[in-house]
Amino acid sequence: MRVIVVGAGVVGTMHAWHAVHRGHEVVHIERETQPRGASLRNFGQIWVSGRAGGEELETALRARALWEGIGERVPRLGFRPNGSLTPLRTELEVAVAEAAVARADADARGYRIVTAAGARALNPALRGDLTAALWCERDAAVEPRTAQLALQEALLASGRYTFLGGREVRDVTEGPSGPAVRDDHGDTHRGDGVVLCTGAWLGGLMRELAPDLPVRRVRLQMMQTAPLGEPLTTSLADADSFRYYPAYASEALDALNAGQAQDPLAAAHRMQLLMVQRADGGLTIGDTHEYEHPFAFDVLEEPYDHLVRVVESFLGRPLPRIERRWAGVYAQCTDTSRVVHREQVRDGVWLVTGPGGRGMTCSPAIAEKTANELDW
Repeated sequence: MRVIVVGAGVVGTMHAWHAVHRGHEVVHIERETQPRGASLRNFGQIWVSGRAGGEELETALRARALWEGIGERVPRLGFRPNGSLTPLRTELEVAVAEAAVARADADARGYRIVTAAGARALNPALRGDLTAALWCERDAAVEPRTAQLALQEALLASGRYTFLGGREVRDVTEGPSGPAVRDDHGDTHRGDGVVLCTGAWLGGLMRELAPDLPVRRVRLQMMQTAPLGEPLTTSLADADSFRYYPAYASEALDALNAGQAQDPLAAAHRMQLLMVQRADGGLTIGDTHEYEHPFAFDVLEEPYDHLVRVVESFLGRPLPRIERRWAGVYAQCTDTSRVVHREQVRDGVWLVTGPGGRGMTCSPAIAEKTANELDW
């Protein structure tokens, strides 16, 4: 087959990966010269721990296995099975972790509560204030700023992959010879199937193709430090993450929300701490969530100050200098229980979007399901 993939973020790139590795030819079209969206502006976390039970967790676990296999073939992905720790300080936080460990699917996630000493054995950089921690063995990480480029290089080596950057798709057509897309260079690209993985680009042609698309845009702020000077051997989250991830829903979480108010600044910006060390030793730290349009065009300093305070309290030391700050926008299904929105918008043309914060985690399995459903 000849498959046209539009959008070179992680979801689109994974669709290209599955098509090529099933023996097909792929033409991959991206509106930027190289991807610049949410797929690069994230933690690079393969985040199994907080996923909802059922389909979402199954998707994340399958994606985790696929990431590991792809990482063996493409070492520049920087895949590492580093797991995650969520430090705990209060009885209410420990109770939420205990409820998580009591889940029927806890073993699949690799959940375990460890003492403060056990947490420091897993991650010696944790010299700050904690009484225990929730360990999730199945979490992992890749390098988000270079992952798509590394995958593209591997795909190009197949001889069945063409990347066309700096081209925006303006029209989608269908006919007896199959679907086709026309780009803003005036070129038409015809194939046996078209998959649109356009991320947060929800206007223009996407609105014409799917006017009732049940997807919204979400904006977040993040930052990255200079090298820490020592390994951060696991990813880190704080107990505020319990408030935002469906895996932690329980009576214990209700008690936490009622009895331990979130910091007002964190609540106002819908914040949690997530942190991963990059290959160069720097720390990617976030994040905030903004849902109301129009989004602000600037980034606010107070949320960064809050995150710095939380991180330093866990590490028991000052953070290195902040080298980068940025904002990103991703697409999320308005029904947040759905892993992704997958819709046939024309004969032979599919739109796959809206994974939200699951995109980096689940993209290999999302693309695999598309490939299976379309009988690639």
